[in-house]
Amino acid sequence: MEKIAKNLQLALMCIILISTVIAVGIEIKYMILNQSVTLADLLLMFLYLEVLAMVRVFWDQQSISITLPLLIAITALARFIILQGKEMDPTALVYEAVAIVLIATAIVILRLRHSDKLGLKRKKSK
Repeated sequence: MEKIAKNLQLALMCIILISTVIAVGIEIKYMILNQSVTLADLLLMFLYLEVLAMVRVFWDQQSISITLPLLIAITALARFIILQGKEMDPTALVYEAVAIVLIATAIVILRLRHSDKLGLKRKKSK
């Protein structure tokens, strides 16, 4: 059963990899046809790059660090804010900004949880 689950994970990663490469190609084609590159386009390409990095990390380590999807979420929220433009409701902007701050705080906490800087490591008892 464990081997079936592992093979299924690898198959799904291959599908994600192929789909992401296709999406990158479509986005590049779109930028060439429009003869313009916007910040939203660049952020979308960065999202694709982060997904590809997550696939690579999973392929190498057979596990995914929780910080990678959180970084992708921050980039996606930033892209969402940029795409909405000036006509968006200011309270929605505040909510989205707070969401970015909360996700960034979660990343900091996750990175510091095994750090000696906060003194969170347990002292070995004698």
